Amino acid sequence: MTSTPPQMETSNDSDDNARTQISLIAGYRPDGEAIIESVAVARLHSPQETSEAKGSGEQYRLLGSPAFVRGLAAGDRIRFPSDSPSGYELIKRSGNLSIRVLRKDNIGEVLHSLTPEIELLDGALDLETPRLLVYSIHVSIGFQAIEILLDRISGQFPGTLWYYGNVYDPKDGVTPLDWWQEFLAPV
Repeated sequence: MTSTPPQMETSNDSDDNARTQISLIAGYRPDGEAIIESVAVARLHSPQETSEAKGSGEQYRLLGSPAFVRGLAAGDRIRFPSDSPSGYELIKRSGNLSIRVLRKDNIGEVLHSLTPEIELLDGALDLETPRLLVYSIHVSIGFQAIEILLDRISGQFPGTLWYYGNVYDPKDGVTPLDWWQEFLAPV
């Protein structure tokens, strides 16, 4: 299996949490070549931000949910690079769900209907392309409320599909990760 090493580009911002782009492995082509996605992150420098994990590599907070890298959402903290097969190590989850909405036709109609409703639930649009929208919304809103909204809107626009980007195990795509239990547990 051939792999292109992940890369990093840093903005010229001088603050400690400068916006940075890192390249994460989203998967592999049939010929073994890595599929790379550039993800916006903020570098974490202060001791309280990085004390939860030790090891080589820098720690970052994702500024938006990725379009193709599975298992991550906006606000998650990762260590990059790492020796793991994915090239990063998840340090701490933010509690956000990553939601991907796809449509074969132009997705503008879906964008204009769905985005205001997601924002009413304190969610955010992280990425928009002609056929893909990526949202982040905190799991405390509840799976049922989120799924009712997504099913209603996707039902209004034929050819629209949605799925979670960080709910199921990337290895099989069906086993729930159950990371949300700690966020939904009574205090």
